[in-house]
Amino acid sequence: VQLQASGGGSVQVGDSLRLTCETIGRRGYMYSMGWFRQSPGKEREFVAANSWDGGTSLYADSVKGRFTISRDAAKYTIFLEMNSLKPEDTVVYYCAYKGLYCNQYAVTFESWGQGTLVTVSS
Repeated sequence: VQLQASGGGSVQVGDSLRLTCETIGRRGYMYSMGWFRQSPGKEREFVAANSWDGGTSLYADSVKGRFTISRDAAKYTIFLEMNSLKPEDTVVYYCAYKGLYCNQYAVTFESWGQGTLVTVSS
């Protein structure tokens, strides 16, 4: 599975932004997709994940209530709606794919997109 992320950009504090991740190629019947983010020199940090049927959604405490993960199942595309953005949200965001069940552990995700940069300035 190949993933293509888009939607990053430069915004002001409090603004909103929506990231999109399209999947290309063969997918399993049951799969999950997620968003992670990574600053230079730091480990990849879990942001949100969503199960294949949308029945399970997980969020990091740092984004809960501000970010929403959703999917267009027919188009095998996921979104990350980011509201009330803060300077500390400035980082590269990656989408990821894994078979079967949803979790927050980067090591379990099999495929990764190329990353899209979000910059939040005050």
